[in-house]
Amino acid sequence: MGNILNLGHLLAQAPPVAVPPQAAMANNYEWGLVLGVALALLTALVSVSYFTRTGIIARSTTMEATRQPLFLLLMCLAIALMLILGFVPFFTFGEDIKMFKANGLATILTSGILLAVWTASTSISQEIEGRTAMTLLSKPINRRQFIVGKYLGILQAVLLLMLPLVIAFCALIYYKIGYDAREQSKEIPEFFDLENMRPNMDRLMPMLQAIPPMFLVFCEIAVLAAVSVAISTRVPLVVNMTSCFTIFVIAHIAPVLVQQESGGLEPVRFVANLIAIALPGLEFFNTQTAVSTDTIVAPVYLGTAVLYCACYSTMAILLAFILFEDRDLA
Repeated sequence: MGNILNLGHLLAQAPPVAVPPQAAMANNYEWGLVLGVALALLTALVSVSYFTRTGIIARSTTMEATRQPLFLLLMCLAIALMLILGFVPFFTFGEDIKMFKANGLATILTSGILLAVWTASTSISQEIEGRTAMTLLSKPINRRQFIVGKYLGILQAVLLLMLPLVIAFCALIYYKIGYDAREQSKEIPEFFDLENMRPNMDRLMPMLQAIPPMFLVFCEIAVLAAVSVAISTRVPLVVNMTSCFTIFVIAHIAPVLVQQESGGLEPVRFVANLIAIALPGLEFFNTQTAVSTDTIVAPVYLGTAVLYCACYSTMAILLAFILFEDRDLA
C-alpha cells in the first residue's frame, strides 16, 4: 500500500505526458486499447448494477441522485457557464480556445465533485442518521455491499451528469474555432468538409484534444467520491463537504509544498511528505499542461491514471468498510 501511495505521489509531481497530434493519431492501436478498457469498465459497471445485489443499492442511489434538484441545477448552471465562456473574449492574443478548454474542464470537474460529495452525504450519512440504512441492511444485503453499491451509484450519477456536459463542451469547442477566427478577421474554417464528407479537421482536432483530459477529470471525481464515501460513514453533510474541500485544495498544492521544502527544515519536510503521501495525488489528474500546449494526453499516461485511480479508490473504500463495520445503526 505504501509503495502505491509513493508511486502516486511521485507521478503527481510530473506534468501529464502528452504527445503531438500526429504521433497520437499514428498510435491507433494504443487508443484502441484505451477505448477497449473504457468499454470493459463500463460493461462491468452495468453488469454489477443489474445482475448483483450490490446493484440494487447502486441503482437506487443513482435514481436518488438524479432526482434531487441539485442534479438538474448543476447541469443547467454548468452548460450556461460554458455558453457564456464560449462567447466572452479572454484577451489572450489568439489563445482564447485554450482558456475556454481549461475553464470548461474546470467547470465539469467542479460540477462532478459537488454532485459526488453531496450524494455521498445525503445517501449515506443521512440514511444512517435517519435509521433508513438499518432497514436496508435487515434484508439480504451486508454492510460491504451497501458501501460498494453507494459508491457505484454515485459514479453512475456522475457519468449521467457528465454526458450532456461533455457533449455541450465539445460542440462549443467545434463552434468556437470558427467564431474566434471571425472575431480575429482570419479565414473561417468550413463547418463541414463537403469534399471529403467529414468534419473539418481544423475544428475537429481541438475538440479531440479535449476528450482525453475528460477521462482524467472523471478519475479525479472518482477518487474524491471514494474519499467522501469513507468520510460519510462517520460524519454529517457539512463536515463531509468541508473535509473534501480541504483535501481537494491540500492535495493539489502538496507537490508544490514538497518541492519548496526539499531544502528546508527536517520536521517541515517530513510533514509535507507525509501529507503528500497520505492524501490522493490529485495533481496527477491535472490537465493544464496538455491544454496549454495543444497536445493530446498519451494513452500510457491515461492508463497509469486509471490504475492509480482504481488503487486509491479501492483503499478508500476499504477504509469505509472499517469505519462502517462497527457503526451503530440503531
